[in-house]
Amino acid sequence: MANMIMSTAEIISSDNVEGKAVYNPTGDKLGSIDDLMIERTSGQIRYAVLEFGGFLGMGTDRYPVPWSMLKYDSERDAYVVPLDKNKLENAPKYSDTTVPTYDTKYSKSVNSYYGTDL
Repeated sequence: MANMIMSTAEIISSDNVEGKAVYNPTGDKLGSIDDLMIERTSGQIRYAVLEFGGFLGMGTDRYPVPWSMLKYDSERDAYVVPLDKNKLENAPKYSDTTVPTYDTKYSKSVNSYYGTDL
């Protein structure tokens, strides 16, 4: 029993987050969570990277959204962010082949766009 891992609704595996749909409050599907960006020293999730756009998974872009903006909706089994598609389309983004360095400068630009402060 000492080696058994307990599972609760408050603590989940990243496998259960990646791939989840993301909607806005009006019900528009914005994309799905492609990746989580975790601060190395604190272990805190800082960004959910949304996969959005393209067709059949090709030509999609990645949009880092501050984790604090996402709220889990248990009825949908998805996440909700207070963004419309236009706001997301104009947000900082990158392709899956050009992942930026999440340094202080890049993080500030993402947080500034969304009006969040970490």
